[in-house]
Amino acid sequence: MMMIHFPWLFPLLCLLPLGSPVMLVVRSRGSVLRPPSQTLQPEGRVLHRSKRDWMWRQFFLSEEYMGNNYQYVGKLRSDKDRGDGTTRYVLSGEGAGTIFRIDEKSGDLHATQRLDREEKASYALQAQAFNKNTGLPLEPATEFIVKIHDINDNEPKFTKDVYTASVPEMSDVGTFVIEVNATDADDASYGNSAKLVYSILQGQPYFSVEPETGIVRIALSNMDREVRKDYQVVIQAKDMAGQMGGLSGTTMVNVTLTDVNDSPPRFAYSSYHLSTYESAEIGFTVGRIKANDGDEGENAEMKYRIVEGDGKDSLDIITDEVTQEGIIVVRKQLDYESRRVYTIKVEVTNTHTDPNFLHLGPFSDTATVKVTAKDVDEPPVFSRPQFVIEVNEDTPKGSIIGTVTAWDPDATDYPVQFAIDQHTDPERLFHIDSKNGSITTLKSLDREVSKWHNISVLASEINNPRQRSRVPVLIKVLDVNDNAPEFAMSYDTFVCENVKAGQIIQTISAIDTDEPLIGHKFVFSLSTSNPNFTIFDNEDNTAKILTRRSGFNRQEVSAYYLPVVISDNDYPIQSSTSTLTIRVCSCDSTGSMRSCSVDALLLSAGLSTGALVAILLCIVILLMIVVLFSALRRQRRKEPLIISKEDVRDNVVSYNDEGGGEEDTQAFDIGTLRHPEVMDSNKLRRDIIPEMLFPFHRPSPMNECSDVRDFISSRLQENDTDPSAPPYDSLATYAYEGNGSVAESLSSLESSVMEGDHEYDYLSTWGPQFKKLADMYIGKDTGTSGLTN
Repeated sequence: MMMIHFPWLFPLLCLLPLGSPVMLVVRSRGSVLRPPSQTLQPEGRVLHRSKRDWMWRQFFLSEEYMGNNYQYVGKLRSDKDRGDGTTRYVLSGEGAGTIFRIDEKSGDLHATQRLDREEKASYALQAQAFNKNTGLPLEPATEFIVKIHDINDNEPKFTKDVYTASVPEMSDVGTFVIEVNATDADDASYGNSAKLVYSILQGQPYFSVEPETGIVRIALSNMDREVRKDYQVVIQAKDMAGQMGGLSGTTMVNVTLTDVNDSPPRFAYSSYHLSTYESAEIGFTVGRIKANDGDEGENAEMKYRIVEGDGKDSLDIITDEVTQEGIIVVRKQLDYESRRVYTIKVEVTNTHTDPNFLHLGPFSDTATVKVTAKDVDEPPVFSRPQFVIEVNEDTPKGSIIGTVTAWDPDATDYPVQFAIDQHTDPERLFHIDSKNGSITTLKSLDREVSKWHNISVLASEINNPRQRSRVPVLIKVLDVNDNAPEFAMSYDTFVCENVKAGQIIQTISAIDTDEPLIGHKFVFSLSTSNPNFTIFDNEDNTAKILTRRSGFNRQEVSAYYLPVVISDNDYPIQSSTSTLTIRVCSCDSTGSMRSCSVDALLLSAGLSTGALVAILLCIVILLMIVVLFSALRRQRRKEPLIISKEDVRDNVVSYNDEGGGEEDTQAFDIGTLRHPEVMDSNKLRRDIIPEMLFPFHRPSPMNECSDVRDFISSRLQENDTDPSAPPYDSLATYAYEGNGSVAESLSSLESSVMEGDHEYDYLSTWGPQFKKLADMYIGKDTGTSGLTN
């Protein structure tokens, strides 16, 4: 099969590079071109491919065809086609029937649609010739490729519509800023359709771009952020190597200059004037000043300090790290009367400096700040922050012990009056003259009671008492030797009967509440000469008591009283006499005490210890017998309801009365429980001590009960509300025969009415121990007799 193309395609094929995929396939006979499959051997013999019936090559088709008719691709023809109209050509593969259409009779191939190489660069198709009459293929199907020829129909596109970049200010020329990148969808392997060139449309003379790489660089030196911070640069990418007629695309680069510390701080004024009242407290804010710094962030951080001035001791400056202001505060109380204007010189410096820009400095500045103090009405001022006064404790009352002074610091200089804060002198020991401030004593002072007295003195202006100040006055009471020494403790001294002469029996010491400057020095002596004992002064504020003889006897003298004189060495000398009691005791051979004055007294009466114990034991036995006899007599006289040795609480009495059976109607008559008036008479409880001799009678809440249950409920409520009932569980028993019983009452509960038959006069002969018991029962007996009469 032959392939017919337009003649103008052959010169175009000759211009293709050697690496082009175009391949010519022709028949073996009559060919002017040698196909790639033919190889010339060294010996000059030519080898041929086997004969084929189809002759193909790749077709090239221009994209973006703008014609009104279908675009002609080429003509397919088989050498089996005899031209008689019996051959039919069939096309299959990519785009067959839609994009590409073949004329069945002539084999002409057309493109029916507008093609875009960027969407699909080539199409693989298959062609086959059939006999129209028989439908049989004349030749096997063979593939061929239709490649879309590229044209420059796509403009360059940047990867981003807007780029953002930053570069330090004051950067050198050529400093890298950012790299932009654009792409072209055209075929880069064919012509210059995809060859791009970059250029700047906007942003000169500050920036430049490399044409081939798209790298943006600084083009102007000393670009100052404080002058201009943001720049917009427009970059263009153009294909066809930038030649005329090429397509282009643009993008925008936003460039921001970052800050460097190239601007030193500067005060707006060389002098600042502030004012405040002299009464401003320490730490009070007088005002704020601020230096200007064109930098930002840490490059704009500043620090303020006072370098000189007559007010540097009274004022201070603090840096506000947030606002970068200098805060002037009061460091020391201002005084309008001593100075009206306080002047300081303030210096501001950057905390972070860049060595590369120090030549633009100096990075500091100074300014003068003048603070004017305003006058206020101030309270009086004392001459001292506190007064200390010393006074002897023997100073007579009414004596002047010291003076405090104060004055009005204002220019008016009003008179000052003084007073003592009574809360600090609750005992009213001192008085102050309201005019001259002299302090006098109202009472005598005692150092041994209180060594210090701390009072507060108030000073106020006469014309304005609200202007008041106070000062502490510390009064120290000085010691005077007005107390005599005495024993340091209470001594328990004894001497053995078998002691020898000159033996030490006690070492004594003394104390003195006074406090002499040179320390205590006590002297010990006896008030009179003693034949039994003597004293030896150790000269270290202690003394020894020694015996002058031997052979002491407890039976003769059980204790000796030795007067000891103790004196000090201060002026005036104070002395006292203390008595030392010395007991005579029995000791063993080693000198250890065995018994003292108590045994001695017993021995002097002629009784031994064993005899005394026997007497005491007999007395105890007699008392026990008397108590036991009294208890037995009481038990016989008043037998309790419950015959038991244990408490009536938690006990139940059981009566084992079986009765006479159903025929026995006399054993127990329950009808008696239906007459509550039988129990109206009061009966004393025998499980507790009676609180009164004549208890009152409580009327029954029910005159007539219909049955036993109502009666029992009534009695239960009566006992629950009884205020004289014991605070523990007890048993209340109700048992009676009722009115008109022949046998009368058989219950022992009513035995208390018979107690009047007993005689209790004998209780008055038992002595005062049983007087209360006799009064209770004899009085009760008398009352019962009176009622009977």
